[in-house]
Amino acid sequence: MSKADVVIGCFYGDEGKGKVIDYLAADADIAVRATGGDNAGHTIRVDDVKYAMHLIPSGILSGHTIGVIGNGVVLNPAVLLEEIANLKAHGYDVEHYLKISEKAHVILPYHQLMDAALEKRRSAKIGTTGKGIGPAYCDKYERSGLRMEDLYAPDFADKLRRLTESRLELLKFYDPENPAFDGLLDFDRLLEIYNGYAKELSGYVCDTLTFLHKALEQDKKIVVEGAQATLLDIDFGSYPFVTSSNPTIGGILTGTGLSAADIGNVYGVIKAYSSRVGEGPYVTELLDATGDRIRELGHEYGTTTGRPRRCGWLDLVALKYARRVNGLTALSVNHLDTIGRFDRIQVCVAYDCDGEVTEDFSTNLKLLGRAKPVYRELAGNFGDLSGCKSFEELPQAAQDYIRFIEDYIGIPVRFIGTGAGREAMLVRETVC
Repeated sequence: MSKADVVIGCFYGDEGKGKVIDYLAADADIAVRATGGDNAGHTIRVDDVKYAMHLIPSGILSGHTIGVIGNGVVLNPAVLLEEIANLKAHGYDVEHYLKISEKAHVILPYHQLMDAALEKRRSAKIGTTGKGIGPAYCDKYERSGLRMEDLYAPDFADKLRRLTESRLELLKFYDPENPAFDGLLDFDRLLEIYNGYAKELSGYVCDTLTFLHKALEQDKKIVVEGAQATLLDIDFGSYPFVTSSNPTIGGILTGTGLSAADIGNVYGVIKAYSSRVGEGPYVTELLDATGDRIRELGHEYGTTTGRPRRCGWLDLVALKYARRVNGLTALSVNHLDTIGRFDRIQVCVAYDCDGEVTEDFSTNLKLLGRAKPVYRELAGNFGDLSGCKSFEELPQAAQDYIRFIEDYIGIPVRFIGTGAGREAMLVRETVC
Protein backbone atom coordinates (compact mmCIF):
# COMPACT_ATOMS: atom_id res chain seq x y z
CA MET A 1 0.00 0.00 0.00
CA SER A 2 1.34 3.43 -0.92
CA LYS A 3 1.94 6.43 1.34
CA ALA A 4 0.89 10.06 1.01
CA ASP A 5 3.66 12.64 0.70
CA VAL A 6 3.07 16.00 2.38
CA VAL A 7 4.33 19.51 1.60
CA ILE A 8 4.34 21.90 4.56
CA GLY A 9 5.44 25.51 4.98
CA CYS A 10 7.94 25.96 7.78
CA PHE A 11 7.59 29.64 8.69
CA TYR A 12 4.78 32.14 8.01
CA GLY A 13 3.57 31.02 4.59
CA ASP A 14 4.46 32.21 1.08
CA GLU A 15 7.57 30.00 1.05
CA GLY A 16 6.96 28.75 -2.49
CA LYS A 17 5.21 25.47 -1.71
CA GLY A 18 3.51 25.58 -5.10
CA LYS A 19 6.73 24.85 -6.97
CA VAL A 20 7.40 21.67 -4.97
CA ILE A 21 3.78 20.61 -5.25
CA ASP A 22 3.90 21.21 -9.00
CA TYR A 23 6.93 18.91 -9.27
CA LEU A 24 5.46 16.15 -7.10
CA ALA A 25 2.09 16.34 -8.87
CA ALA A 26 3.73 15.64 -12.22
CA ASP A 27 3.43 11.91 -11.52
CA ALA A 28 0.83 11.99 -8.73
CA ASP A 29 -2.65 10.57 -9.05
CA ILE A 30 -4.22 12.79 -6.39
CA ALA A 31 -3.42 16.16 -4.81
CA VAL A 32 -5.22 17.12 -1.59
CA ARG A 33 -5.85 20.41 0.18
CA ALA A 34 -6.46 19.67 3.87
CA THR A 35 -6.84 22.94 5.83
CA GLY A 36 -7.56 26.66 5.64
CA GLY A 37 -9.68 28.56 3.14
CA ASP A 38 -9.25 31.17 0.44
CA ASN A 39 -6.97 33.13 2.77
CA ALA A 40 -4.14 31.04 1.34
CA GLY A 41 -2.84 30.62 -2.17
CA HIS A 42 -0.38 28.72 -4.32
CA THR A 43 0.84 30.52 -7.41
CA ILE A 44 1.84 28.36 -10.39
CA ARG A 45 2.79 29.47 -13.90
CA VAL A 46 1.94 27.00 -16.68
CA ASP A 47 2.61 27.81 -20.34
CA ASP A 48 2.99 31.51 -19.49
CA VAL A 49 -0.39 31.53 -17.68
CA LYS A 50 -0.30 32.45 -13.98
CA TYR A 51 -2.73 30.56 -11.75
CA ALA A 52 -3.39 31.75 -8.18
CA MET A 53 -5.07 28.74 -6.58
CA HIS A 54 -6.83 29.56 -3.32
CA LEU A 55 -9.02 26.49 -2.77
CA ILE A 56 -8.49 23.95 -5.52
CA PRO A 57 -5.25 22.00 -5.04
CA SER A 58 -2.68 23.37 -7.46
CA GLY A 59 -1.67 19.81 -8.32
CA ILE A 60 -4.70 19.67 -10.60
CA LEU A 61 -2.71 21.79 -13.07
CA SER A 62 -0.73 18.70 -14.08
CA GLY A 63 -3.74 17.82 -16.21
CA HIS A 64 -4.00 14.23 -14.95
CA THR A 65 -4.06 14.69 -11.17
CA ILE A 66 -7.35 14.61 -9.26
CA GLY A 67 -7.71 17.53 -6.88
CA VAL A 68 -9.39 16.85 -3.54
CA ILE A 69 -10.65 19.55 -1.17
CA GLY A 70 -10.59 17.86 2.21
CA ASN A 71 -12.92 18.10 5.17
CA GLY A 72 -10.54 20.41 7.06
CA VAL A 73 -11.07 23.22 4.54
CA VAL A 74 -13.60 26.02 5.07
CA LEU A 75 -15.00 26.71 1.65
CA ASN A 76 -16.37 29.87 0.07
CA PRO A 77 -18.50 28.57 -2.83
CA ALA A 78 -18.29 31.85 -4.77
CA VAL A 79 -14.47 31.73 -4.77
CA LEU A 80 -14.46 28.05 -5.64
CA LEU A 81 -16.76 28.55 -8.62
CA GLU A 82 -14.53 31.35 -9.91
CA GLU A 83 -11.53 28.99 -9.78
CA ILE A 84 -13.49 26.25 -11.51
CA ALA A 85 -14.55 28.64 -14.27
CA ASN A 86 -10.98 29.85 -14.75
CA LEU A 87 -9.65 26.30 -15.07
CA LYS A 88 -12.37 25.35 -17.52
CA ALA A 89 -11.63 28.46 -19.58
CA HIS A 90 -8.04 27.24 -19.92
CA GLY A 91 -9.05 23.76 -21.03
CA TYR A 92 -8.95 21.79 -17.77
CA ASP A 93 -11.41 18.92 -17.34
CA VAL A 94 -12.53 19.95 -13.86
CA GLU A 95 -15.68 17.83 -13.97
CA HIS A 96 -13.62 14.64 -13.82
CA TYR A 97 -10.69 15.92 -11.77
CA LEU A 98 -12.14 17.67 -8.72
CA LYS A 99 -13.68 16.23 -5.57
CA ILE A 100 -14.99 18.11 -2.52
CA SER A 101 -15.44 16.58 0.91
CA GLU A 102 -19.04 16.41 2.04
CA LYS A 103 -17.70 17.34 5.50
CA ALA A 104 -16.01 20.61 4.44
CA HIS A 105 -17.59 23.60 6.16
CA VAL A 106 -19.19 26.38 4.13
CA ILE A 107 -18.36 30.08 4.45
CA LEU A 108 -21.40 32.39 4.50
CA PRO A 109 -21.50 36.19 4.02
CA TYR A 110 -21.99 36.47 7.76
CA HIS A 111 -18.51 35.06 8.37
CA GLN A 112 -16.80 37.80 6.38
CA LEU A 113 -18.89 40.48 8.09
CA MET A 114 -18.04 39.07 11.50
CA ASP A 115 -14.38 38.87 10.56
CA ALA A 116 -14.37 42.61 9.82
CA ALA A 117 -16.44 43.47 12.89
CA LEU A 118 -14.16 41.55 15.25
CA GLU A 119 -10.99 43.06 13.78
CA LYS A 120 -12.56 46.52 14.10
CA ARG A 121 -13.16 45.94 17.81
CA ARG A 122 -9.69 44.61 18.61
CA SER A 123 -7.32 47.00 20.30
CA ALA A 124 -4.40 44.89 19.01
CA LYS A 125 -5.02 43.91 15.38
CA ILE A 126 -4.11 40.37 14.35
CA GLY A 127 -3.95 41.10 10.61
CA THR A 128 -6.85 38.94 9.41
CA THR A 129 -7.41 38.75 5.65
CA GLY A 130 -11.14 39.39 6.20
CA LYS A 131 -12.12 36.26 4.27
CA GLY A 132 -14.31 34.91 7.07
CA ILE A 133 -12.00 32.00 7.84
CA GLY A 134 -11.84 32.44 11.63
CA PRO A 135 -15.59 32.87 12.16
CA ALA A 136 -16.26 29.83 9.94
CA TYR A 137 -13.98 27.71 12.10
CA CYS A 138 -15.67 29.18 15.19
CA ASP A 139 -19.02 27.92 13.92
CA LYS A 140 -17.47 24.55 13.14
CA TYR A 141 -16.17 24.05 16.66
CA GLU A 142 -19.25 25.61 18.22
CA ARG A 143 -21.11 22.88 16.28
CA SER A 144 -23.46 25.23 14.50
CA GLY A 145 -21.74 25.47 11.10
CA LEU A 146 -23.01 24.25 7.75
CA ARG A 147 -21.14 21.53 5.90
CA MET A 148 -21.30 20.85 2.18
CA GLU A 149 -23.61 17.90 2.80
CA ASP A 150 -26.05 20.24 4.57
CA LEU A 151 -26.67 22.10 1.30
CA TYR A 152 -28.43 18.98 0.03
CA ALA A 153 -30.34 18.10 3.21
CA PRO A 154 -34.16 18.44 3.31
CA ASP A 155 -33.90 20.80 6.27
CA PHE A 156 -31.24 23.08 4.71
CA ALA A 157 -33.59 26.08 4.57
CA ASP A 158 -34.45 25.71 8.26
CA LYS A 159 -30.77 25.42 9.23
CA LEU A 160 -29.83 28.45 7.17
CA ARG A 161 -32.67 30.53 8.64
CA ARG A 162 -31.73 29.69 12.23
CA LEU A 163 -28.09 30.43 11.61
CA THR A 164 -28.80 33.68 9.78
CA GLU A 165 -31.11 35.01 12.47
CA SER A 166 -28.75 34.17 15.34
CA ARG A 167 -25.70 35.57 13.56
CA LEU A 168 -27.47 38.79 12.65
CA GLU A 169 -27.96 39.42 16.36
CA LEU A 170 -24.28 38.77 17.01
CA LEU A 171 -23.23 41.16 14.26
CA LYS A 172 -25.41 43.91 15.67
CA PHE A 173 -23.83 43.33 19.07
CA TYR A 174 -20.26 43.60 17.78
CA ASP A 175 -20.87 46.42 15.29
CA PRO A 176 -24.12 48.17 16.31
CA GLU A 177 -23.51 51.21 14.12
CA ASN A 178 -23.37 49.26 10.85
CA PRO A 179 -26.74 49.63 9.07
CA ALA A 180 -25.96 47.19 6.26
CA PHE A 181 -26.36 43.87 8.06
CA ASP A 182 -30.08 43.35 7.48
CA GLY A 183 -29.77 43.74 3.72
CA LEU A 184 -26.62 41.66 3.42
CA LEU A 185 -28.12 38.78 5.39
CA ASP A 186 -31.54 38.76 3.74
CA PHE A 187 -32.63 35.15 4.23
CA ASP A 188 -34.61 34.64 1.03
CA ARG A 189 -31.77 36.01 -1.07
CA LEU A 190 -29.20 33.88 0.78
CA LEU A 191 -31.28 30.75 0.29
CA GLU A 192 -31.55 31.42 -3.43
CA ILE A 193 -27.80 32.02 -3.74
CA TYR A 194 -26.73 28.96 -1.78
CA ASN A 195 -29.25 26.70 -3.49
CA GLY A 196 -27.61 27.85 -6.70
CA TYR A 197 -24.17 27.01 -5.34
CA ALA A 198 -25.41 23.58 -4.28
CA LYS A 199 -26.70 22.86 -7.77
CA GLU A 200 -23.46 23.92 -9.46
CA LEU A 201 -21.24 21.96 -7.05
CA SER A 202 -23.32 18.80 -6.61
CA GLY A 203 -21.24 16.74 -9.03
CA TYR A 204 -18.05 17.32 -7.04
CA VAL A 205 -19.23 16.55 -3.48
CA CYS A 206 -18.46 13.07 -2.15
CA ASP A 207 -16.95 10.99 0.66
CA THR A 208 -13.32 11.96 0.14
CA LEU A 209 -12.07 10.03 3.19
CA THR A 210 -13.09 6.71 1.64
CA PHE A 211 -11.85 7.85 -1.77
CA LEU A 212 -8.37 8.61 -0.39
CA HIS A 213 -8.04 5.37 1.55
CA LYS A 214 -9.11 3.27 -1.43
CA ALA A 215 -6.58 5.15 -3.54
CA LEU A 216 -3.78 4.22 -1.11
CA GLU A 217 -4.94 0.60 -1.13
CA GLN A 218 -4.63 0.71 -4.92
CA ASP A 219 -1.07 2.08 -4.63
CA LYS A 220 -2.05 5.46 -6.04
CA LYS A 221 0.36 8.34 -5.44
CA ILE A 222 -1.08 11.08 -3.20
CA VAL A 223 0.41 14.51 -2.48
CA VAL A 224 -1.08 16.65 0.29
CA GLU A 225 -0.66 20.39 -0.23
CA GLY A 226 -0.14 22.33 2.97
CA ALA A 227 -1.66 25.81 3.25
CA GLN A 228 -0.18 28.66 5.33
CA ALA A 229 2.68 27.36 7.49
CA THR A 230 3.94 26.06 10.82
CA LEU A 231 4.38 29.36 12.67
CA LEU A 232 0.79 30.31 11.79
CA ASP A 233 -0.62 27.15 13.38
CA ILE A 234 -3.45 27.83 15.85
CA ASP A 235 -1.69 25.66 18.48
CA PHE A 236 2.00 25.84 17.57
CA GLY A 237 2.30 29.31 16.03
CA SER A 238 2.85 32.73 17.61
CA TYR A 239 -0.68 32.90 19.02
CA PRO A 240 -2.83 34.99 18.56
CA PHE A 241 -1.06 36.15 15.39
CA VAL A 242 -1.90 32.90 13.63
CA THR A 243 -4.45 31.38 11.30
CA SER A 244 -7.54 29.53 12.55
CA SER A 245 -6.54 26.00 11.59
CA ASN A 246 -3.65 23.56 11.98
CA PRO A 247 -1.41 23.86 8.91
CA THR A 248 1.03 21.44 10.57
CA ILE A 249 1.11 17.67 10.17
CA GLY A 250 -1.70 17.18 12.71
CA GLY A 251 -4.06 19.27 10.59
CA ILE A 252 -3.10 17.22 7.54
CA LEU A 253 -4.39 14.12 9.31
CA THR A 254 -7.62 15.58 10.69
CA GLY A 255 -8.25 17.54 7.49
CA THR A 256 -8.12 14.46 5.25
CA GLY A 257 -8.95 11.43 7.37
CA LEU A 258 -5.57 9.90 6.66
CA SER A 259 -3.77 8.27 9.59
CA ALA A 260 -0.20 8.74 10.77
CA ALA A 261 0.64 5.36 9.25
CA ASP A 262 -0.47 6.64 5.84
CA ILE A 263 2.15 9.42 5.67
CA GLY A 264 5.36 9.00 3.69
CA ASN A 265 7.75 11.89 3.10
CA VAL A 266 7.09 15.23 4.78
CA TYR A 267 8.76 18.03 2.84
CA GLY A 268 9.32 21.32 4.66
CA VAL A 269 9.49 24.37 2.41
CA ILE A 270 11.47 27.51 3.18
CA LYS A 271 13.03 30.41 1.35
CA ALA A 272 16.74 31.04 1.58
CA TYR A 273 15.65 34.01 3.70
CA SER A 274 12.38 34.57 5.58
CA SER A 275 9.23 36.66 5.23
CA ARG A 276 5.94 37.31 6.95
CA VAL A 277 2.62 38.98 6.10
CA GLY A 278 0.51 40.51 8.85
CA GLU A 279 1.09 41.26 12.51
CA GLY A 280 3.05 39.33 15.09
CA PRO A 281 6.61 38.70 16.29
CA TYR A 282 9.38 38.10 13.77
CA VAL A 283 12.85 37.76 15.27
CA THR A 284 14.97 38.13 12.11
CA GLU A 285 12.93 40.92 10.50
CA LEU A 286 15.04 43.63 8.86
CA LEU A 287 13.53 47.11 9.10
CA ASP A 288 16.22 48.66 6.94
CA ALA A 289 17.53 48.90 3.41
CA THR A 290 18.58 45.23 3.46
CA GLY A 291 15.04 44.12 4.26
CA ASP A 292 13.71 46.39 1.52
CA ARG A 293 16.20 44.96 -0.95
CA ILE A 294 15.19 41.36 -0.12
CA ARG A 295 11.55 42.33 -0.67
CA GLU A 296 12.20 43.83 -4.06
CA LEU A 297 14.59 41.14 -5.26
CA GLY A 298 12.21 38.40 -4.13
CA HIS A 299 9.02 40.18 -5.30
CA GLU A 300 7.60 39.72 -1.82
CA TYR A 301 3.96 40.70 -2.11
CA GLY A 302 1.13 38.44 -0.94
CA THR A 303 -0.63 36.11 -3.40
CA THR A 304 -4.01 36.59 -1.75
CA THR A 305 -3.83 40.13 -0.39
CA GLY A 306 -1.10 41.86 -2.40
CA ARG A 307 0.31 43.16 0.87
CA PRO A 308 4.09 43.79 1.02
CA ARG A 309 5.74 41.09 3.10
CA ARG A 310 8.04 41.77 6.00
CA CYS A 311 11.48 40.35 5.14
CA GLY A 312 14.58 39.19 7.00
CA TRP A 313 17.40 36.66 7.19
CA LEU A 314 16.87 32.91 7.45
CA ASP A 315 15.95 31.70 10.96
CA LEU A 316 17.30 28.20 11.64
CA VAL A 317 15.98 28.22 15.21
CA ALA A 318 12.42 28.43 13.88
CA LEU A 319 13.23 25.87 11.19
CA LYS A 320 14.41 23.35 13.78
CA TYR A 321 11.08 23.87 15.56
CA ALA A 322 9.19 23.18 12.32
CA ARG A 323 11.18 19.98 11.82
CA ARG A 324 10.23 18.79 15.31
CA VAL A 325 6.54 19.65 15.05
CA ASN A 326 6.02 18.13 11.60
CA GLY A 327 8.49 15.26 11.53
CA LEU A 328 10.09 16.69 8.39
CA THR A 329 12.06 14.20 6.31
CA ALA A 330 13.58 16.66 3.81
CA LEU A 331 13.63 20.34 2.87
CA SER A 332 12.99 22.54 -0.12
CA VAL A 333 14.95 25.82 -0.20
CA ASN A 334 13.56 28.42 -2.59
CA HIS A 335 14.94 31.79 -3.72
CA LEU A 336 18.56 30.71 -3.51
CA ASP A 337 19.18 33.05 -6.44
CA THR A 338 17.69 35.97 -4.49
CA ILE A 339 19.78 35.62 -1.36
CA GLY A 340 22.85 34.90 -3.49
CA ARG A 341 22.86 38.49 -4.73
CA PHE A 342 24.15 39.66 -1.36
CA ASP A 343 27.91 39.72 -0.84
CA ARG A 344 27.56 38.42 2.73
CA ILE A 345 24.62 36.49 4.17
CA GLN A 346 23.51 36.33 7.80
CA VAL A 347 21.85 33.17 9.17
CA CYS A 348 20.20 33.07 12.59
CA VAL A 349 21.54 30.11 14.61
CA ALA A 350 20.32 31.06 18.11
CA TYR A 351 18.30 33.60 20.10
CA ASP A 352 19.74 35.84 22.79
CA CYS A 353 17.03 36.51 25.37
CA ASP A 354 18.34 38.93 27.98
CA GLY A 355 21.77 37.33 27.87
CA GLU A 356 20.56 33.73 27.79
CA VAL A 357 21.37 32.08 24.46
CA THR A 358 19.10 29.29 23.21
CA GLU A 359 18.60 27.28 20.04
CA ASP A 360 15.05 26.32 21.08
CA PHE A 361 12.12 28.22 19.59
CA SER A 362 9.23 29.40 21.77
CA THR A 363 5.84 30.84 20.86
CA ASN A 364 5.81 32.94 24.03
CA LEU A 365 5.23 36.49 22.80
CA LYS A 366 7.21 38.15 25.58
CA LEU A 367 10.19 35.92 24.90
CA LEU A 368 9.99 36.48 21.15
CA GLY A 369 9.65 40.20 21.69
CA ARG A 370 12.91 40.28 23.67
CA ALA A 371 14.81 37.76 21.54
CA LYS A 372 17.74 39.04 19.51
CA PRO A 373 19.05 36.91 16.66
CA VAL A 374 22.51 35.41 16.94
CA TYR A 375 23.90 35.34 13.42
CA ARG A 376 26.50 33.31 11.58
CA GLU A 377 27.88 35.07 8.52
CA LEU A 378 28.34 33.14 5.28
CA ALA A 379 29.70 34.06 1.88
CA GLY A 380 27.22 35.21 -0.75
CA ASN A 381 27.62 36.53 -4.28
CA PHE A 382 26.51 33.26 -5.90
CA GLY A 383 26.28 34.72 -9.39
CA ASP A 384 23.88 33.52 -12.08
CA LEU A 385 22.33 30.16 -11.11
CA SER A 386 20.06 29.81 -14.15
CA GLY A 387 22.45 27.49 -15.97
CA CYS A 388 22.91 25.11 -13.03
CA LYS A 389 21.28 21.73 -13.63
CA SER A 390 22.59 19.89 -10.58
CA PHE A 391 23.74 20.63 -7.05
CA GLU A 392 27.34 20.03 -8.06
CA GLU A 393 27.09 22.77 -10.69
CA LEU A 394 26.16 25.40 -8.10
CA PRO A 395 28.93 27.82 -7.07
CA GLN A 396 30.84 26.64 -4.00
CA ALA A 397 29.38 29.41 -1.81
CA ALA A 398 25.85 28.30 -2.72
CA GLN A 399 26.68 24.67 -1.95
CA ASP A 400 28.17 25.73 1.38
CA TYR A 401 25.00 27.66 2.24
CA ILE A 402 22.79 24.62 1.57
CA ARG A 403 25.08 22.29 3.50
CA PHE A 404 25.14 24.70 6.45
CA ILE A 405 21.34 24.46 6.64
CA GLU A 406 21.46 20.66 6.39
CA ASP A 407 24.08 20.33 9.12
CA TYR A 408 22.16 22.56 11.51
CA ILE A 409 18.71 21.00 10.95
CA GLY A 410 19.81 17.40 10.51
CA ILE A 411 17.79 16.55 7.39
CA PRO A 412 18.68 16.85 3.70
CA VAL A 413 17.71 19.57 1.25
CA ARG A 414 16.13 17.78 -1.70
CA PHE A 415 14.69 20.69 -3.71
CA ILE A 416 16.52 23.94 -4.49
CA GLY A 417 14.76 26.85 -6.18
CA THR A 418 17.08 28.83 -8.45
CA GLY A 419 14.54 31.17 -10.11
CA ALA A 420 10.89 32.09 -10.47
CA GLY A 421 9.89 29.62 -13.19
CA ARG A 422 8.47 26.16 -12.51
CA GLU A 423 11.51 24.64 -14.23
CA ALA A 424 13.98 26.64 -12.12
CA MET A 425 14.44 23.97 -9.46
CA LEU A 426 17.21 21.49 -8.80
CA VAL A 427 16.15 18.07 -7.51
CA ARG A 428 18.64 15.98 -5.62
CA GLU A 429 17.51 12.37 -5.98
CA THR A 430 20.40 11.12 -3.87
CA VAL A 431 21.36 13.37 -0.98
CA CYS A 432 24.53 12.62 0.98
